[in-house]
Order: sequence, then structure tokens, then C-alpha cells
Amino acid sequence: MLKTDTPARLNAIGAAWMIVAMAAFALEDALVKAVSDLLPVGQIMMLFGLGGAALFAVIARAQGDALMAPDVLSRAMRVRVFFEITGRLFYVLALALIPLSTATVILQATPLVVVACAALIFGERVGWRRWTAIGLGLLGVLIILRPGTGGFSALSLLAVIGMLGFAGRDLASRAAPRSLSTAILGLYGFLALAVAGLLFSLWQQQGFVMPDARAALLLSATVLIGIGAYSCLMKAMRTGDVSAVTPFRYTRLLFGAALGIALFDETLTVGMLVGSGLIVLSGLFILWRGKAKAAAIGDPVPVRPAARR
Repeated sequence: MLKTDTPARLNAIGAAWMIVAMAAFALEDALVKAVSDLLPVGQIMMLFGLGGAALFAVIARAQGDALMAPDVLSRAMRVRVFFEITGRLFYVLALALIPLSTATVILQATPLVVVACAALIFGERVGWRRWTAIGLGLLGVLIILRPGTGGFSALSLLAVIGMLGFAGRDLASRAAPRSLSTAILGLYGFLALAVAGLLFSLWQQQGFVMPDARAALLLSATVLIGIGAYSCLMKAMRTGDVSAVTPFRYTRLLFGAALGIALFDETLTVGMLVGSGLIVLSGLFILWRGKAKAAAIGDPVPVRPAARR
């Protein structure tokens, strides 16, 4: 390590990578929403998935990874693919049918669900303080959805189902064989998106259309930005302390809201702001409690590559 690579400097660099990654993910979502006006949703998912899978296959081969290792067919990977398909399908539908800012905010509840399910499934110890924070964060989601009121839109549940799918994907990634590299996980994640697009197209019985120049440009930009976002995320999680870098994930809320307002004339309601605040504060508190608990028992905060979203 160079003398200039102090922990504080590495944390700052990692935070910068995370902010860039979140900006890129928000831009990717905006591009998907824009192209959904030009092409069927199923076709978008298929083309986006195949494009991303092709790029990750090239990266994996350049790293010397086998594209079809035995561990790819492990039970954890099969579960991961199922949740990946669920998350991708419903989140893309949400991007196409509800405001970008709403979908982005709901997605930020994923870590809360992951922590709760880790306690229930993997037996991780979660104290009453973190359970309270999880409850408050989920209350924030309910404030945004406004069930039982005139402002409730059932289409918002698409984002909730997508968020639950991503949470299941993240939990399955934790159980996935460590022999599988990040590039291989990315490859099969994008292939799952292509499968989700095919299944939705068959269910919708809507034929494909030839993309015009604008649609082709938007799709190409979506794939390239998605790959760049994923790479920046991996760089962020491997630079500095996870506890210092992870909170900057919530900058995606700012970018998503800004793009929604600037590109799609969306507005932020009081309920949206209150719900967003509860989700962010709950997530930050859970992260802080996890760090404090690890320090108290002398364990390092675990560093593990994050899932794509």
C-alpha cells in the first residue's frame, strides 16, 4: 500500500465510486423507462439481457473463468436465477408503468428486507433495535404506496414485488458457491433478464418490432451504462471499508428523483419525502448497528461483493 493510500483516502475513493455507480444505475433506469415507449417491455428485457450477458461473457473469458462450471447448476444458483427473473421482470414493468422516482425509492427498501430475511433464514442475530428500524423502513414504503386511499395505485406493487425479488437474489448470492466470480454472476443475472423478457412476451402474446435508430441507440446506451454501473459498484465495494462506502448507495434516491423530475415531469409529494426519509434513516441505522456490533465482539465488518442492484 502506498503511503498516500490511507484508510480515509481509500474510503473517500470508494465513496466516489459508489456515487458514480448509483448515478449510472439511475440513468440506466431512466433509459429503460424512455425506451419502453418505443418497444414492447418483453423485447426490451430480452435485448438488454442478451447484450449485458454477451459483455459479461467476454469479461469472464478474459479473466479465464469457465462460462459453464458445475457450480452454475447448484441449488443456490437455481434459486438465485428464479429471484433474479422475478426482480428484473417486475422492476422493469414498474419502470415502464409508474414514476421513476417512486420505483427508485421503493427499491431502496431492499437492504431492510435482506436483513430481516437473513435473520429468519440464516439465523443471523438481529436485536430489537434493528427490528424496529426494519419496521420503520417498511412503514416508509407503506406511506409511499398509500394503500386504502384514493392515491393508491396497484401498479406500485410491481416495484414492491421487484424489490422482494432483488432481496431474494441478494440472499441467494450470499449462499452461491464462492468459486463463481462476479463476472459469472453478472452473466447469469443478465441471462435471467433475457429469460424474463421471453416469458413475459409469451404471456403477453405481443410480437417483437424492429427497433428504429432512436430505440437502438437507447438500448445500446442502456447496456453500456448498466455494465459501467455494475463495474463501478464492484470497485466501490472493494475499495475502503464497506461500512463507510455502503451508505452512499442512497444517493441513488437523489439521482432517480432528479431524473424523474427533469425528464418525465414527475413531482415529489410529502408522502414520498417522508417515506424516503424513513427508508434511508432505517437503512443507515441498521448499517451502523451492524458495524457497532461487529466492533464490540472484535469481528471485522464482512466484505463481500454486492449484487448488481
